[in-house]
Amino acid sequence: MSSTIDNDLALSAVCATEAAALAASRFMGRGDERAADQAAVEAMRRALDHIPVAGEIVIGEGQPDEAAMLFVGETVGRGGPRADIALDPLQGVTLTAKGGPNALAVIALAEKGGFLRTPDVYMNKIAVGGGLPADVVDLDQDPGKNLKSLARARGVDVGDLVVCVLDRPRHAEILAKIREAGSRVMLISDGDVSGVVAVARADSGVDMYLGCGGAREGVLAAAALRGCGGRMQGRLLLRNDDEKAKATRMGIVDLNRKYSETDLAGGDVIFAATGVTDGSILRGVRRTAGGAVTRSIVLLSNTGTMRLIEARHDFARASGGRAERG
Repeated sequence: MSSTIDNDLALSAVCATEAAALAASRFMGRGDERAADQAAVEAMRRALDHIPVAGEIVIGEGQPDEAAMLFVGETVGRGGPRADIALDPLQGVTLTAKGGPNALAVIALAEKGGFLRTPDVYMNKIAVGGGLPADVVDLDQDPGKNLKSLARARGVDVGDLVVCVLDRPRHAEILAKIREAGSRVMLISDGDVSGVVAVARADSGVDMYLGCGGAREGVLAAAALRGCGGRMQGRLLLRNDDEKAKATRMGIVDLNRKYSETDLAGGDVIFAATGVTDGSILRGVRRTAGGAVTRSIVLLSNTGTMRLIEARHDFARASGGRAERG
């Protein structure tokens, strides 16, 4: 992708996540997950009509028989370079409904064939930020050994490190090993994309993400890490014959393969996210008289550029379906 196309796509990507975040934010804390998710999906779908690509959704809201829009295989955009699109209009549906932290609207674009196409299964993941050796951590190593290696590469004590982990019973053993090593833990209730993306920002206070979460979210997180030089490894967790069959049907040959960030999101990649609720990487939507303020992050893999964007939206003047009206 040329730098001009990158800049146009980056702005269009942010417009899409802003639209979804603005729509979902109206349902913050109202206890209605379905309404929040539907609002985000509809707003992002409208915004994608303006994106300057011939895009195909490869990670979305489900298969054609499962979702009315933003389904896998749907074509979007107003024409241009062919691109694959991975998205989650509302990463943290439950968080939004409860008014909890770290809900995001997320999208990533890659060259055709850039994203790993994966079924809706779990993935074991480990991720760290940029500026580190390629072999600084390994998914197959004990957490304690990974933490010692990361601390040595960072020039800090193991006790200075913070590891983000989803608060799930399945992570009891991982948590025990992290604490035994002497590192600190940040438990999150949902939204593991935000947990992985947090390692991309030096000011987030998160040094490593570790644990098991959605495979599709893993692809989105890898897209973000590509923009900051971060490191990630993931392996599909296929729990039964049905999940193995789904992976095989999607063209995955080695069911035990350990994927790097470039395996998950290859080629030139653009990642954008807008905060819906306040979190460790972005503040959520702030509503004002007749408008709102959004905060977004954009990461470009080919230049290593990270942009933090604060946008002020005037609903009375909004047009073209790119922002919420009133």
